[in-house]
Amino acid sequence: MTNLKLLLVAVLLVAVSLTFGSYIHGKFIGFAGGILEVYYGVSDRVKSAVNEHFNQAETIKALREENAELKKSAMLLSTFAGELNKILIDKNSSIYEPKVQLVKALSYANLNDYNKFFVNFENFNPNKIYGLISEGKTAGILVNKDGRPLAILQRDEKSNFSVFIGDTQIPGVAGGENNELVVRYIPQWLDPKVGDEVLTSGKDGIFFAGVPVGKVKEIQNGKLYKSAVVEPYVSSEMPAFLYVVTKEN
Repeated sequence: MTNLKLLLVAVLLVAVSLTFGSYIHGKFIGFAGGILEVYYGVSDRVKSAVNEHFNQAETIKALREENAELKKSAMLLSTFAGELNKILIDKNSSIYEPKVQLVKALSYANLNDYNKFFVNFENFNPNKIYGLISEGKTAGILVNKDGRPLAILQRDEKSNFSVFIGDTQIPGVAGGENNELVVRYIPQWLDPKVGDEVLTSGKDGIFFAGVPVGKVKEIQNGKLYKSAVVEPYVSSEMPAFLYVVTKEN
């Protein structure tokens, strides 16, 4: 009788195991799967946060480098004005005080025109044409466009400012032509040469005198005037920041 009871208990245990084993196993697997899902979710978020951190770090590094370049340009401009003032004082001339203001590029004026873009410029005078400087060299001009300050890069045909060519200071007007920078209206009897440096003359009140523009790479002879094609020092891409010449003399 005792053996029969033991046999019945054993059969009952086997039945219970067969009935609930798969259920318990399924619950365990589901629980484990839930843990894995949470783990992978947290892991993805951690990876995303780490990537975002590194991207921010790279951006901060790039901005710091750009800020260092801007400080260097400002220092060079200040040094230039300071040295010139010493010469003027010796000659009992008036103080030369070129002033520039840092502005930030905002957006292109037209999506299909990469030579024109708006900038944030406080104290903007819509009746004035300003000179633009990047890395200590000419970059273009700033004009009024529907009440907003519009930057025009120097390869654009709308950009024009007076310059001198070479040591003999041959006069001309620099402006864009077929996406090139060209100095026009050079008198026929003057002789500009390839390799001559082009500097602003300051005669038009847009730039102060002596800002580097580029070097002559080709001379073209016309019926009335000569022209000089210039390789500019500044690229034709929209920079993140520029200097606006706010006082030329």
